[in-house]
Amino acid sequence: MKNAVIGNNKQKANLIVLGAVPRLLYLLQQSSSSLELRTECAVVLGSLAMGTENNIKSLVDCHIIPALLQGLLCSDLIFIEACLRCLRTVFISPVTPVQLLYTDPTVIPHLMSLLSRSRHTKEYITQIFAHCCKVAHTTLLIMFFLAYENTQVSMTLVNVLVDGEQLSQVFVRMMQRDKPIEMQLTAAKCLTYMCRAGAIRTDDNCIILKTLPCLVRMCSKERLLEERVEGAETLAYLMEPDVELQRIASFTDHLVSMLADYFKYPSSVSAITDIKRYVDFKSGCNQLRQAAFKLYASLGSNDEDIRKKITETENMMDRIVSGLSESSIKVRLAAVRCLHSLSRSVQQLRTSFHDHAVWKPLMKLLQNAPDEVLVMASSTLCNLLLEFSPSKEPILDSGVIELLCSLTQSDSPALRVNGIWALMNMAFQADQKVKVEIVRALGTEQLFRLLSDPDTNVLMKTLGLLRNLLSTRPHIDQIMSSHGKQIMQAVTLILEGEHSIEVKEQTLCILANIADGNTAKELIMTNDDMLQKIKYYMGHSNVKLQLAATFCISNLIWNEEDGSQERQDKLKDMGFVDILHKLTQASDPNLCDRAKTAMQQYLA
Repeated sequence: MKNAVIGNNKQKANLIVLGAVPRLLYLLQQSSSSLELRTECAVVLGSLAMGTENNIKSLVDCHIIPALLQGLLCSDLIFIEACLRCLRTVFISPVTPVQLLYTDPTVIPHLMSLLSRSRHTKEYITQIFAHCCKVAHTTLLIMFFLAYENTQVSMTLVNVLVDGEQLSQVFVRMMQRDKPIEMQLTAAKCLTYMCRAGAIRTDDNCIILKTLPCLVRMCSKERLLEERVEGAETLAYLMEPDVELQRIASFTDHLVSMLADYFKYPSSVSAITDIKRYVDFKSGCNQLRQAAFKLYASLGSNDEDIRKKITETENMMDRIVSGLSESSIKVRLAAVRCLHSLSRSVQQLRTSFHDHAVWKPLMKLLQNAPDEVLVMASSTLCNLLLEFSPSKEPILDSGVIELLCSLTQSDSPALRVNGIWALMNMAFQADQKVKVEIVRALGTEQLFRLLSDPDTNVLMKTLGLLRNLLSTRPHIDQIMSSHGKQIMQAVTLILEGEHSIEVKEQTLCILANIADGNTAKELIMTNDDMLQKIKYYMGHSNVKLQLAATFCISNLIWNEEDGSQERQDKLKDMGFVDILHKLTQASDPNLCDRAKTAMQQYLA
């Protein structure tokens, strides 16, 4: 059959009339058929599909498409390629209804998973997608589901040619103002997802001059509710990682003040339109506020001037504060995201955050919320506890330490990180009373459990907390007198373990702080094993570790302190002076200076 039909449309038509197609499809779908037989059936069907448009109609009427799509679930690559080749031929015909590709929602994700199987699967699937995109804009939905956070698919799509034109340029034409709004918005979403997946640069003209302005247009109060929501959320996603896009957007069509209208829904104009469309006002109101908070969060995530512009928009801080206690969980999450974005600003922490006592609703939110909200709220709290934040004192007085200590016991690494991070910020330059309360509430057992946490971020923040606790001599001596043995054990374990340079550097800095204590330094001086470790890191290949280790020694031999002569003598006998002398010739200027400073203690 295969040999008879190749290049012969008459023979193809004869076989179809004689009823060959249902029989071929039956054999193709039988799991009892050998793979070789099923593959040959797909090849013959593919050859029949290369005939006239009537042939294609006959094949489609015999339900060839679902049969071939089912065949793609087989694991054999040669059979899959034969099915895809036939599908490609069927779908590029103008008589095939393209909606047959996406009647089953599992088909598109499965085709995506097959893209990388071989050069042929990529070629056939891309051609199927490109054709679907060319013949109907609604099938654009396929494209943006495909491109969302998928670099490989986006890279494939960006190189697709439709009638000799790049797919991205087809999308650009679809965003023209005279095209249907649904088409404009969907094309903008496709380009957004391709950009975020890395297939299109953020400074490409199709993003800056076309996609971004199109999405800003969708935020106008003249647009329908769902268009405003989709426009704002897509724009937020587009510019989230890119400060330049955030700046451009903030100056486009007065976007920052335009978003204030999202909080005034329903207005008289929108009410009339939406009553006719049976829109639920409460739901619409929540969707708009959620979208506005998301877009403000994205806009203000990097630039100080944009943050200022946002907080100076009418009643903005009051809207965020009320958003934190909304009944809708999605609005609450979006509001706290927005607050978190603005809390990165020193200026805002000192002014609008303080004026509106933002910490109060934030603390309330932390009492009982889902993990997703807790992560964002605790992240914001970390910023409110920085030493220059006026909110730090009232938060401390509200009994926040117990709450943060409970977060460090969470199963979620993000919540453990935020709990310990907030405690670290709280301990920075704090008075002894606060530090003692942190150690008491956290408990030494939990502190040392966190020092062996599998998550590196948790470990780094715990080391940061310990470093902040062990600052200023009376505090160092007091904490080391009660917990010195465990702290030295933890330091030993980390310096001996398989940890990153950053972790070991932070640990050596803690050791340098201990070496600065009056009585605490004896815990190092009486521990020859620890001194050998310091010596090893002074000779390490990494300059950061050499610097931190040299700083330890510098603190131990400092002249103006009791017992400095005995310490100098012991360290000299252990060969530290020779190492310091060698380091005074180091190529790194900081290391060289630190070694010279230490050497001067011996010469004084």
